[in-house]
Parts: sequence; C-alpha cells; structure tokens
Amino acid sequence: MTLQEAAAAADALATDGSERELADLRAEWGDELEAAARSSDFRLRAVAFRAIGQFRWRQKEELLRRGLDDESPAARGSALLSLELLSRDHPSTVNGVRALLHNLAAVDGNAAVRRLAIVCLRNGSPQRETIVLLEGMGEDDDAPAELRKTAASVAQQLKRRAPKQR
Repeated sequence: MTLQEAAAAADALATDGSERELADLRAEWGDELEAAARSSDFRLRAVAFRAIGQFRWRQKEELLRRGLDDESPAARGSALLSLELLSRDHPSTVNGVRALLHNLAAVDGNAAVRRLAIVCLRNGSPQRETIVLLEGMGEDDDAPAELRKTAASVAQQLKRRAPKQR
C-alpha cells in the first residue's frame, strides 16, 4: 500500500467515525508521511501534505505550515486542501496561518493556489482585515473572473458571520 492509498483509507475511516482504526493507521504511516513531506520530489511532498488532511492529523499542522511555503504550487495546493479540511470545525487552524493565507491569496503566482487560500479563509474567524482584502480582490478587474467571484463570495460569507457592530 502506498501513502496515497493509506491516506484514502484514512479518509474513509474518518468519514465513518472509526477513530481506533484511524489511530492505528496514523501510527503505521507517521514516519513515511514525515519523510515524504521532506522529499526533494514535489510530487511526494504534495501527496504528504494532502495526506495530513485525509488522516485528520491535527498534530501535523506545523508540517502543513511548511507546505504553505513550499516552492511547488502542487505542494502548496495540497497543503491548502488539507488546511481547509482540518479547519472546517476548527477556525483556529486558519487563524494560526492567516497572514500566510492573506499573502497566498493576494500574490501567489498560481491562480489555483490563490483560490484555495481564499477558500481556506472562509473557515477562519470573520476578521475585518480578511474581509477587506477579499472585497478588494473581488473588485479587482485585473484578477481572473473565478478568483474575483470566489473572493467576493467568501467575503460575503464572512460578513454574515461577523458580530454586528453597534
């Protein structure tokens, strides 16, 4: 079984709520995941960063942070997919890397990475600077249409969740 196959199995176990089996799989694959995340091959790093989310491995969030800074767009994208998955019920996951996500959303050279960073910001706390950044991106005529649409949509979702000002 490869790391990718183990990650898919872990995702199925997590979806089914099989915590004990998931913990066993984590114990079995922990060292290989760490090695893949440090590989010189971007494809292995991408698989490793994606696997962190599929394994629902919160203890590896620091490794994901490194993935957000990876030179490869594929690895950054995989780290963002895992971050989004882990942050669905835990806004602190996004809040801890908010500055990195702002930077990726605003200036990354890869449009898909920029959109994934925006999608991740949706799961964080509705902070004013994030909403302002996303609204600006949503109105930027020079940005790709999909990026503008995603930024405007996430900005609206965050505004609805924000505490009302008196």
